[in-house]
Amino acid sequence: MPLVPSAFCPPFYLRGGHVQTLYPFLLRAPVPVDYRRERLELPDSDFVDLDWSLAAGPGGARAARVALVIHGLEGHSRRKYVRGMVRALNAAGWDVCAMNHRGCSGEPNRLARTYHSGETGDLHAALVRALGAGGYASAALVGFSMGGNQVAKYLGEEPGRVPPQVRAGVAVSAPLDLAASVRALERGPARVYQAYLMRSLKEKMRAKAAAQPGALAGLPQGPGLDAMRTFREFDDAYTAPLNGFADARDYYARNGAVRVLEGVGLPLLVLCAADDPFLGPECYPRALALASAVLHLETPATGGHVGFAAARSAATYAENRTVEFLGTHC
Repeated sequence: MPLVPSAFCPPFYLRGGHVQTLYPFLLRAPVPVDYRRERLELPDSDFVDLDWSLAAGPGGARAARVALVIHGLEGHSRRKYVRGMVRALNAAGWDVCAMNHRGCSGEPNRLARTYHSGETGDLHAALVRALGAGGYASAALVGFSMGGNQVAKYLGEEPGRVPPQVRAGVAVSAPLDLAASVRALERGPARVYQAYLMRSLKEKMRAKAAAQPGALAGLPQGPGLDAMRTFREFDDAYTAPLNGFADARDYYARNGAVRVLEGVGLPLLVLCAADDPFLGPECYPRALALASAVLHLETPATGGHVGFAAARSAATYAENRTVEFLGTHC
């Protein structure tokens, strides 16, 4: 234990990994959230932007507990899946701090380095700031996709660094084995998602080269960047060298949370659909969950990637399940 039986059973027309992935992304109505932005200066002179939404509403009193919500690759706090989670947590009495990774808040970051799938230093800095902002008695971490891998890695790699106020975490659609996820996205229809995200990543590199002459010195630019089609190529050329890794293989091996899950010491829900087109078999840590008292693995038959859409409901199953799990453990 705990392998968690899932109650998620959408109607027949919302079943299938690609339907579940695309339906909320394309057709979900906008989710209104009134954010208040705070800029957090980091020790290396870079910054991340934090977007706050309080349970009591703008200008209201702080709640007793706070959730730090972390977006996925090339996402931000304004994505519908983040706003949906923020709204659900606010309704359940949680203040929420939605973290934007470096370069993801609408303004390029200052340094040559980028965010990446295993970055937990920025997560820790945002969490410490969030706790200090409200004097909260308890806290939780919620991450989507790449952000879910970061949450799981943070909780497992150095448990002693995790503030005592943190009571639980949730990782939704998390690529816990990065190499397996990259392989999954290089096959069949999943290549469409890779191409979509690659366009955004390449545009960000072009903007960095224009804003910071010399930042990408010695790295592929122009035609070399344009020719890239896969995450593996991009990570080999940019993510790895800009963030201190030898190459893409080294980056994947050192940053997938699956290698540190045994170190997790507090309740962690990993919610990953069995038909998630972004995940390979190694991203589902069934053996680890069976041997753990705190790792809760839930793998509904359908749900896609950051999907979990249900009919006639403004909230997704992931939002409702997160509120339920955190309510039990916080």
